[in-house]
Amino acid sequence: MDYTWIWIPATLFAAAAQAGRNAVQRSLTEKLGTLGATQVRFLFGMPFALVFLAVAGAFSSARLPGVNASFLLFVAGGAFAQIAATALMLAAMRMRAFVVVTAWTKTEPVQVAVFGMAVLGDPFTPGGALAVLLATVGVVLLSVRRGALGGAGGLGGRAALLGLVSGACFALASVAFRGAILSLEQGPFVLLATWTLAWSLCTQVAMLLLWMALLRRELLAQCLAAWRVSIWGGLLGAAASQGWFLAFALTPAANVRTLGLAEVLFAQILSHRVFAQSATAREWGGIALILAGVGVLLWSAPA
Repeated sequence: MDYTWIWIPATLFAAAAQAGRNAVQRSLTEKLGTLGATQVRFLFGMPFALVFLAVAGAFSSARLPGVNASFLLFVAGGAFAQIAATALMLAAMRMRAFVVVTAWTKTEPVQVAVFGMAVLGDPFTPGGALAVLLATVGVVLLSVRRGALGGAGGLGGRAALLGLVSGACFALASVAFRGAILSLEQGPFVLLATWTLAWSLCTQVAMLLLWMALLRRELLAQCLAAWRVSIWGGLLGAAASQGWFLAFALTPAANVRTLGLAEVLFAQILSHRVFAQSATAREWGGIALILAGVGVLLWSAPA
């Protein structure tokens, strides 16, 4: 049976869960700082990823995948890039409205398409190119301040730069994680994706724990003390990652991250209800273009 179509609901689920996780992390940034809020996502997400792996293994007759040099290299590279991307995104969120910063990080699909072709040989169709173009224009429109195009802050200033670099790091992470999944032996896509997720989160936790143990021990204690809120960020983060990795196992990362722009709509809902930040007509126009790009993607991409 062909399960390729599952990448669509998996991606939409991941986008919704990630918007919720970002909201939790944003609330933690004021208390723990950027690094602390970044660590929470991985530290409290790892146990859930191990639970996901145990469940996937229990329901599969296949043995657990092994590891190889390519797998470990892709995992390490993706783990580091995602840590950097998350920290940069949270730093940007302290400067701009939640929905706008989320949108700036979503310039990622253009870079994912380029990295995916260069590193993995993933195809990029004309329909996919149009989808990415529409979505990217929507992201820029969403983030431009009215009447300030010529000024230094017209595109968000320093926050925009942080968001763009964050998007580049997210792009590298997406391609690396898909590369890790593809480097494994053949097996059920659920098991391959969940195995890669568990290795990735364990690697990220090890990196951050080592850094904090050496240089910021007090911050580690603060992260553990904030467990009541952090555990929700960990659960939502692990659930989102599970969705992303399932999708990466089934289709090129550019497809996944373009459809994942639906997160902007979820972020808008959270921004209005949770943070009392309303969108302007210009921002709604940007969201419409993003959704148009997503529509073109679903129409042109193979199910």
